[in-house]
Amino acid sequence: MLTIWGRENSNNVRKVLWCAAELELSYSHINAGGAYGKVDEAAYRALNPNGLVPLLQDDDFVLWESNTIVRYLAAKYGKAPFYPQDLRQRAAAEKWMDWATATIVTPFRPVFWGMVRTPPDQRDMLKIEAAIAELEKCFDIVEDTLSQQPYLSGDQLGIGDIPLGSFIYAWFEMPIARRPRPHMERWYQQLCARPAYRSGVMTTMT
Repeated sequence: MLTIWGRENSNNVRKVLWCAAELELSYSHINAGGAYGKVDEAAYRALNPNGLVPLLQDDDFVLWESNTIVRYLAAKYGKAPFYPQDLRQRAAAEKWMDWATATIVTPFRPVFWGMVRTPPDQRDMLKIEAAIAELEKCFDIVEDTLSQQPYLSGDQLGIGDIPLGSFIYAWFEMPIARRPRPHMERWYQQLCARPAYRSGVMTTMT
């Protein structure tokens, strides 16, 4: 039996919940982290010594790190095109997973925390605006790619869309000024039309 640990308003947990929904998996979900606690308890630390979410249990197999969990679920339960069997196609999709984590997370964090989880009178707008400017440079790359193909993964939705797609919900819904990006906006609307995205990602941001 599959069990997914993690609070629904975590972007990293959303990746896993969205992936599981796309694959139509049956699983048990346990809220953990943030206000839910549990992650500092000895029983949880025995499963994930980092004390972070998400965490996946697949019977007696335990796995942490959100992108790795997505890869595992897609490899075990998915099929092409969601999880490409061709090595080059899979690598082309997976590069977006690692790129989102390595490139987007750092500038995204001060924007999200500043605009969503910080009272307006306490926001460091200079820091937020600098992070937005850095993200805009990154999204130039995304916009260019999506001008040439419907999804980051290629012609159809796949694992390469999940990490950035989980962050992009907040990007488009936060009350910030954004450059017009017709291809990213089209991609986002395609994601919003998917029931799995709505159930896995489009939950409360706070």
